[in-house]
Amino acid sequence: MGVVISSPLPEGERKTVGNALQGTLVDLLDLSLVAKQAHWNLYGPRFRSVHLHLDEVVTTARDFADQVAERAAAIGFSPDGRAATVAATSSLPGFPEGWTADVTVVEHLVKAFATVIERLRVRIDETGEADPVSQDLLIGLTAELEKHSWMFQAENRT
Repeated sequence: MGVVISSPLPEGERKTVGNALQGTLVDLLDLSLVAKQAHWNLYGPRFRSVHLHLDEVVTTARDFADQVAERAAAIGFSPDGRAATVAATSSLPGFPEGWTADVTVVEHLVKAFATVIERLRVRIDETGEADPVSQDLLIGLTAELEKHSWMFQAENRT
């Protein structure tokens, strides 16, 4: 089936922006899964603070995933958040299996944030001329993730 929703953007820009939003959707869905996996398997002396922060990360990732997917749909680009798509296209580092010490969780989340933020900054550049509305969404998301990254980095310092 072709495009069902018409777009205010020319086809080339729609495709550029749609691909940027799709990549962001995948990153956010995977980030929410990584944070939940860490949340469930966390142990250590900083359990409570890290546990609670992980829930905040999940909320941020899920809320923005919805906004990103809806923006893609609004420009006529069908978002794909299926588990198989996320598994096949995510660039986040894999999370360890089983119980995971708080220090390892924090280190892993710092790396995950760095990966997502780096990709978002590229997408911000890619979408600037094509669609400032989508670019604005990506900028707001990046600011939120950079805040979480800062807090996890501060948690990691002894």
